[in-house]
Amino acid sequence: MDAEKTNILAQRPSASRWSRRLLYAALLLALPPLAVITAFGIAPDTEANLGPAHVVEQRLGALELPSDVPGTERFMSQERVLRGDTVAALFERLGVRDPRALEFLRSNATGRTLFRQLVPGRLLQAETDADGDLLALRYLLGPASLLEITRAGDGFTARQRAVAETPRRFYKTAIIRSSLFAATDAAGIPDAIAAQITRVFATDVDFHADLRKGDRVSVVYEMQYESGELVAPGRIVAAEFVNDGRVYQAVLFHDEDGHEAYYSLDGTNRAKAFMRSPVEFTRISSGFGSRFHPIFNNWRAHTGVDFAAPQGTRVLATADGTVMSAGVRGGYGNAIEVSHGGGISTLYGHLSAFARGVHAGTHVHQGEVIGFVGMTGYATGPHLHYEFKIGGVHQDPMRVALPKAGPVAAQLRPQFMQVAADARNAIERVTDAPPARFE
Repeated sequence: MDAEKTNILAQRPSASRWSRRLLYAALLLALPPLAVITAFGIAPDTEANLGPAHVVEQRLGALELPSDVPGTERFMSQERVLRGDTVAALFERLGVRDPRALEFLRSNATGRTLFRQLVPGRLLQAETDADGDLLALRYLLGPASLLEITRAGDGFTARQRAVAETPRRFYKTAIIRSSLFAATDAAGIPDAIAAQITRVFATDVDFHADLRKGDRVSVVYEMQYESGELVAPGRIVAAEFVNDGRVYQAVLFHDEDGHEAYYSLDGTNRAKAFMRSPVEFTRISSGFGSRFHPIFNNWRAHTGVDFAAPQGTRVLATADGTVMSAGVRGGYGNAIEVSHGGGISTLYGHLSAFARGVHAGTHVHQGEVIGFVGMTGYATGPHLHYEFKIGGVHQDPMRVALPKAGPVAAQLRPQFMQVAADARNAIERVTDAPPARFE
């Protein structure tokens, strides 16, 4: 038995060697031809004798590129128009160093449109070469109109054309923990859409005082793209705001004449004749009534409400009306007074500047920018002084009853109810589904 074991053990190495050889053969058969050649190449740390080396020099001619291969590098950049911007300032930020392009815009009838319609918040896109010469420029003039400047040889061409792409629709829900802005930022909702939320629900929700932790906003909105690039924020299509348990809904509806407005889903107009606040995202620093004046150090009647806001914040007309005056007005500094008919007028004081085109006789619409917050006149810091008068008597803008605007016209009711049903379904989907579903 021991001899048998010894004989078996003595045979194992030989069997093992044959097993390894069979394994190597199988692997070699499985490898492609190039792999086999490589496997049998030069082992590491082995010096190969490849014979004598010869250096061959040959002068090559210049490489000629085909005529259809573009040789110009193109650099894309975009900037958002800021209040007070000029075309020259935008060109500097965009890296456009092309005096001929600027001169073309000034001299061309279509190109001059850019100077007249620089609207804060809109995007200006530019394509340049490595030297900063302008190759192309795009600017959104309106929801569906694009100004396009293109280099053509040694000159430029300018045209207005329709936006090629239809707006993209987004669905988002935000939960308020501290402020509306913080909530919309966390949900990826653009600031321009957040500002629209405040305007759509401003007649029912005081965004200065009514917000509660846990409030929820669900919104369906559009964004405008061109050639895959975002060119402008769109508008809210449908939205729901839950404030302290109370539910408010809104849908955008167009009438037969092309006019649009936001309505509750039952057809009542969401707009009131007047908005509560003429300033977005701010706080009341001084209310209506008697107060101790910070400059004159005595008790005086405060005939309006002060909204503390950063210098340059937009001031909105709270209702449709006609500008009665726009200029310096004593302690109010730069001020605008608007008549709304029916003996009602509003006043906006301490402005840093007036919006372009605003002067006595100008007709303004609710929500239109008419000026910018400042501290002209008797003011210790930047804020807006806002007054509301009925028959010449001052009223508290935060407490006066604001009538609703008219509902959907009877003949448009069937059309509206279909739009409202679609909006209700969209709001339910975005509210109930996980946010990632709509990313």
